[in-house]
Amino acid sequence: MKIIAVDHGQKNIGLAISDETGLLARPMGILPHISKLIDAASIADTALRQGSGLIIVGVSYDEAGEPNAAGRRAMNFAEVLKQQTSLPVELWDESMTTQDARSARIASGAPRKKRAGHLDDVAAAILLQNYLDNQPSSHAN
Repeated sequence: MKIIAVDHGQKNIGLAISDETGLLARPMGILPHISKLIDAASIADTALRQGSGLIIVGVSYDEAGEPNAAGRRAMNFAEVLKQQTSLPVELWDESMTTQDARSARIASGAPRKKRAGHLDDVAAAILLQNYLDNQPSSHAN
């Protein structure tokens, strides 16, 4: 089953998708934020077109383990998204995904000038890979 992950931001929304096996995540693209309703409808449509069976929305937390301001916005967005799709929508801790995306870009040897720019879809892929890696394996290897 394919899974879509959403890295919800105030300006941009990063999207990632898993492969059919649910083992590997890859960046899928970045949507500019328009409004919660339009963004949610667009993501619901994308999930349907991609044959996704689940949507994961990243939520960030503060040091006390409570959703921070960005996390609360993502949770509110997830509620709007649930009204736009019949697919299940789950929340997942996205702490450090943007920093991990930045580190991955540096580790890949990208020149400083090319490191700037949006990492939202890479952050969504890291979020999704973390989710996939933490699911009980249903594959006999």
